Amino acid sequence: MKKIAVGILSALVGGAMLVTGAGAASAATKVDTQLKIRDISPNPVVVKAGAETTAYFDIGASSDVKKVELSVAPEGNFRTMRTKDVKDLEGWRFAVGFNDNDPAGKWQATAVAFDAAGKEIAKDSAFFAVEVEKGKAETRISRFSADPYKVRKGKSIYFSGRLQVDDDGWEGVRGERVSVYYRANGSSAWKWVASANTKWGGKFSTKTRAYKSGTFRAVYNGNDELDGARSRTDYVRVYGSWWRR
Repeated sequence: MKKIAVGILSALVGGAMLVTGAGAASAATKVDTQLKIRDISPNPVVVKAGAETTAYFDIGASSDVKKVELSVAPEGNFRTMRTKDVKDLEGWRFAVGFNDNDPAGKWQATAVAFDAAGKEIAKDSAFFAVEVEKGKAETRISRFSADPYKVRKGKSIYFSGRLQVDDDGWEGVRGERVSVYYRANGSSAWKWVASANTKWGGKFSTKTRAYKSGTFRAVYNGNDELDGARSRTDYVRVYGSWWRR
């Protein structure tokens, strides 16, 4: 289970007077308590795979507010597993880091204000979005084989293998195109010779005609969600009437 985060950090302000963006207020003057989450930036919070994105929360408060607590939590039935780090910046401004372990979707930020006696006097909430860009899933081509290992020129060479994805364990991928490439003896270039779509369990099979001894391998180019992969190589000896390898 992914660890879900909720965090609280208090920002303390000493003295009898707080100077806000609206100007200074006398401690002796009765004020109408105000608290508002004025800005959340960026919104949405876009998190790339393996990285962390910091979101900043700007809170406005009247002069009778002496302490502010900020908490953030995803909407829905999530179980809290650990405290999320909320850093106090200047004034009533906080920073929260998000990574790809945090759930994507709608989140709620809640600010709570306290007076000098520690009594809760105001609360405000605001919503923001978290978007997690997951990395591509790792794939592999297993059990690739080119058969028979020795064949007469002009006869068929048969290829088979399996395309798999790592999804908490290796599983077959169906409906993806795998191509087979060939490198002839004495050459450094790989040339396409055949392609096939994967079937149940990620299995694929195709064939080509034998021309000259060489090495074969299968290649999967990947897509928007899956990484590409290459198989191990397999060598086939081709013999004919006028030369041998």
